Amino acid sequence: MSRIIETEADIAEGAKALAGACEHMAGVYAVTGPPPLRRRPAGFAGLARIITGQQLSIASAGAIWGRVEKAVQPMEPETWLRKRAPTLRNCGLSAGKVATIRTIAEAIASDALDLHALAQAQEDVIMELLTALKGVGPWTADIYTMFCLGRADGWAPGDLALRYAVQDATGADELPSFSDMEDIAENWRPWRGVAARMLWAYYAARRAQKSGAEPVG
Repeated sequence: MSRIIETEADIAEGAKALAGACEHMAGVYAVTGPPPLRRRPAGFAGLARIITGQQLSIASAGAIWGRVEKAVQPMEPETWLRKRAPTLRNCGLSAGKVATIRTIAEAIASDALDLHALAQAQEDVIMELLTALKGVGPWTADIYTMFCLGRADGWAPGDLALRYAVQDATGADELPSFSDMEDIAENWRPWRGVAARMLWAYYAARRAQKSGAEPVG
């Protein structure tokens, strides 16, 4: 199991190590410095929040999650299962997201899934158990591993923004494939989770630079 990121000091350590070991990450670090910690609570609420935010802007995801939290109190599987789909849809969730989170809630309630046990599991086991649930894909499992479980070596090779950031940072002619992302990130072990945070911050900064706007942290 990889190291757990818990503090800003952990992020700073990883960022400096990456900048010292890789010229591409040194260039990223020059733009971003140590990136934000971005830790989220593990468990049902953390996973539900990740699914809520899929394919949405940070602002939209935050607004919808705020409404979901007010509608589902406490944010636990049993409470979710008592809510009718129209109530959850009115919060701004798509039918697919409502169904996916319900599937997770049912798995936890029936003891088919123990999210607490995942805190001690290997990354490949986490991926296998989460993606076995209908509607939960590799991206969701990767993001949960990085931000809810805090794995320092977590990585999300399928994330589109991350792929664009890697292309920009490395000067590649083409957008890297899933396989390319895996190969490139081998050089960033055991800090791939910090590299991802740096690259997301880099992506945001570069977009803001091109648009003339201030980057959003």
